[in-house]
Parts: sequence; structure tokens; C-alpha cells
Amino acid sequence: MPGKVAKIGTFSDWVGLFNDWRKDIGIDSREIDAFHFDTLYGAIDTEEIEFGSYQGRRKWENLRQMPTQQMRDALMNLIVYQGDTEFASVEQQRNLLENAPTDWDRRAILRVMIEEMRHGWQMCALLVDHFGYSGKVEAQKMLERRSFENKRLLGAFNVDVDNWMDFFTYTDFVDRDGKFQLQMLKYSAFAPLGRSMSYMLREEAFHMGTGNDGLRRIVAAGVIPAWLIQKYLNKWISSSYDLFGTDHSSSAHWAYVWGVKGRYDEPKNDKAADLDDLNDYNRHLYRDEVAGLIARFNSALKPGEPKLYAPDIKFNREIGRWAGLKFHAQTGETLDDRAYQEHLKEYMPTAEDKKLLLDIIRSEKRWIVEKEGARDPLETIGEVRKSAINL
Repeated sequence: MPGKVAKIGTFSDWVGLFNDWRKDIGIDSREIDAFHFDTLYGAIDTEEIEFGSYQGRRKWENLRQMPTQQMRDALMNLIVYQGDTEFASVEQQRNLLENAPTDWDRRAILRVMIEEMRHGWQMCALLVDHFGYSGKVEAQKMLERRSFENKRLLGAFNVDVDNWMDFFTYTDFVDRDGKFQLQMLKYSAFAPLGRSMSYMLREEAFHMGTGNDGLRRIVAAGVIPAWLIQKYLNKWISSSYDLFGTDHSSSAHWAYVWGVKGRYDEPKNDKAADLDDLNDYNRHLYRDEVAGLIARFNSALKPGEPKLYAPDIKFNREIGRWAGLKFHAQTGETLDDRAYQEHLKEYMPTAEDKKLLLDIIRSEKRWIVEKEGARDPLETIGEVRKSAINL
């Protein structure tokens, strides 16, 4: 932002802003205070650049080693967007702490929020440590935007997550998009970014597991009807499709050529990358994974309930070739304007649906199956960090 003045000179200064941000959004708690935030770097699979024009050369340890300013700018942009999503998700979920269905779920969401904060911390550490004055400004702005003021960089991260169906669906599927993005960045030719991903991916696994198991517990309880669950799947999965970015993206093209962001299955994929369709390639891999997960839920449905499914990849899209076009959520068939408006009422959550959902959650104590045999999420939070390598 032209004219923006950095308030920070060191990362310690940024930490002060981070603590102010926590208080400002209302998530300061003793459990969070007890957590020691760290910048963590883990192992990468190889020290050689794995794809793109610089394949085979040694990965870059600092910006001076990167050949052009364009590449450095593209790298910083990737880090900024990743970090912005981490802080945004905490803001989106901040109001759920006091109405968790069980104590285990409350401690689970606390862990999710703590780890998302640590991921944003990690990205800001990269910005401050490697990108000079511009990086400090971007790290500062990360804590000034607010999801609930519609100021986060990606639209899905400005949407309220204000009930536990939202939370479980969000952590299963939006955080799963996050897993895809982190995995693609793990292959980065910028070694400090790749090393940052190791622990972020391990922590992200808990978030996805919390969401997936929460949805399984809801389906197994059989209290919330499958048609209502499906509406929330449609809402968050279609938003997640958009998070992969536009089709025929020049940014994705050059990020691959320059080696700063790979395909999700990069090491196992021996085919030449289609540089003009990288985002859609990864989007389809994501949908295949999601469809498989949803198919497992169907075995727990009550007899006669409609089967759950992943919405068609063209449904409810706001980015890419299908943006603004009208397709059936399940079949993908084209709909006219009038039919589509009726279709949205049937396949996306309405105000009446939300009221019904909240009524069920308030009045039915067994709307979700109790969590059994699980260890305390806050007691196990440090297990993925025990062998951290701080460089």
C-alpha cells in the first residue's frame, strides 16, 4: 500500500501487534496465553529445485539468490495470501468458543485457533525476516484487516462461521484446501518457505480430522436431516473450489515456471505440467479427495435418507470459467435464471434452514454423537512440535 508506514522494526515488534490483535478480536484466554508460539522449520525432501526453469539447481535460502524482482514479488504475494487466510479463520470462528457441543469440542476448536495463529505467525516471520521494509508492512497489514469487516483478501474468509455445522464443514473442506495449498508450497524453490510447511501440514491434519470426525458424528446421530447437511456441504465445498484460483492463471503459470509453487502431486507426477490450467488441475484432485470422504459418511445415514455428495465443480462458482453461470449442484446441468433461483433455495442454506439448524442444536442434546476415547486436544498440541528444527 503506497504511503503505508511500518510500525515495526523487528519481529518482536510484530509480536506486540499480534498480542494486540488477539485482544481486539476477543480471543484472549488463559489457554491461549499458556501456549508458546514459535517459528518452526522442518525438513524438506530435497535441497534441489524440483520443477520449472531452475530445476536441478540448489534451492534459494534468501532473496538475494533469486534471479529477478518479479520472482521475489510473486513469492511475497503467495506468503501474504497464505498468512491472511490463517488469521481470517480465527476471526471467523471466534464466537463459537462458548457454545461448543462438548468440552472436547471446545478444547479442539481452541487448538485449531491456536495453530492457525501459529501459521499466520510463521508467514509473518518469513515476511519480516526476508522481505525487508515491504515485508514488515505486509506483516503489519495482516493484523489490521478483519474478516468481520469484509477486508480479508479472499471472499471465503469474510464469511461468518457462526454455528457448529459451519465449523465442522469449514474445517473438513476449507482447511482441506489449505492442506493442498501448503503441500504445493512445500515444494517451493525458496527453502525457508518449504521448511515452514512441514509443521504447518502436521498441524493442519488435526483441523481436517476435527471437521471430518465432527461431520461423521453428526451423520451418525441421525438428528439433523441429510438434506440440511447437504446444503452446508454445498456452501463450503463450492467456496473451496474457488480458493484454488482462476482458470488459465498467469500467476500460477509463472509461479510454477519460477519454481515457487508446484502441483499438489508434484513428486509423483512425471507428466509435463499444463501451465495454462494448473489451478483447475489441483482443483479436480481436491474434488476427487472430497468426494471419497463424503462417500464414507453415507454408510452411517439412516435408511431412506438421501445420499450425500460433493457438489458439481461448476456449481455456485464466483471465480474462473464457471463464475456467475448457473448449474445444478448435483448433476451439473445448466439451469435458466428462474430455475436457478429456486434451485439455490433448495440446495444452499437459507435463513429458515439456519433457524431450523439452531433450533435442533438448542433443543436436541444428542444432535451430535459424543466423542469417545480421544485424548485432550490441548494436551497433545505439542506432539507434532517435539522435533522442531529452529534455523
